[in-house]
Amino acid sequence: MAVPVAVSLLFACSGIFFSFSYFAVLQEDVYKKPYGAEKERFAYTFLALAVERGINALIALLGIAVLGGSGVKIPHKEIFNSGVSQMLAMAGSNEALRYVSFATQVLGKSCKMVPVMVGGLLLGGKSYTFVEYVQVIMITVGVCVFNFGGKQKDGSAGDSMYGLLLIAFSLLMDAVTGGLQDKVKVSTKALNPGHKDAKPTMHESMFWTNLSGFLVATGFAVATGHMSGGVAFCTKNPEVIKAIFIYSISSAVGQNFIYYTITQFNPLILTTVTTTRKIFSTVYSVLRNPSNSLDLLQWTGCAFVFLGLLFDIVDKALSKDKPAKSAMPTVKQALSNDSSIKPKPRTQKTH
Repeated sequence: MAVPVAVSLLFACSGIFFSFSYFAVLQEDVYKKPYGAEKERFAYTFLALAVERGINALIALLGIAVLGGSGVKIPHKEIFNSGVSQMLAMAGSNEALRYVSFATQVLGKSCKMVPVMVGGLLLGGKSYTFVEYVQVIMITVGVCVFNFGGKQKDGSAGDSMYGLLLIAFSLLMDAVTGGLQDKVKVSTKALNPGHKDAKPTMHESMFWTNLSGFLVATGFAVATGHMSGGVAFCTKNPEVIKAIFIYSISSAVGQNFIYYTITQFNPLILTTVTTTRKIFSTVYSVLRNPSNSLDLLQWTGCAFVFLGLLFDIVDKALSKDKPAKSAMPTVKQALSNDSSIKPKPRTQKTH
């Protein structure tokens, strides 16, 4: 018996919403919560990334074993490079949580299209629509108002410049990742001349991307002392490694729900769900943690950012039947933990 469309949509949206919302809550706790009698804070980002990337790779490998592979030759060098840049983007955003509020990090990571647009204008000779310029201006103004317009709370150090630079580095790596993923697509077609639409399955892309991120994150963890220091910290505070383990599984599960949504519905629905989830995570973080409270000017900046994102959703909804002319990043490039997803072409039997 066929599953009603409304039930499938509710299943997909609920999976994305709760997986990544839970992921965000636990990740904030890992980096912002003081542990033990000494009130120490977790400061071993590369250990956390090695665990997360490793768990994602294992779950992707399980997906390949159960659902099978694509049978195409995979450009391991190109996909390795994209996995490294994606891991570095996550390292920047995760480390930033030690120096900025959760709301600042979420808003900053919502600005991925800004560096991509600048790079396209300066390096790629691309052109953009008026709507896209308006969207980027709204988001940029919103972030500036949020970060520099709010009054510093008594006894609070506020968002540090170093934390903002880490977010900027993360955004730069997001833009690099998008370009490297384009190279993966080109190289895959070159390696498989007999296949018109040659591409890895979602789980193959997920596996190789996360495997490369795991290997490099582990190397950095050993070289920087994050491995030994992080293991010692987690031994003293076992709830930390438990939280990292659980949010890593949530991340991997969320990627599968995103794949399901893309294949069963369309990118517009996915964008709507992920944007709504970011709004919810920001508001929930403020409500559950008094130290994250925002003043009126900061709420205004926050509203500008999310209105800019919603503006993009409305524009896509109104123009979905028109030929695509946009040079803006795709939905898959705009996701924080799952930008490597490359879904299979939809078939009659059929994120």
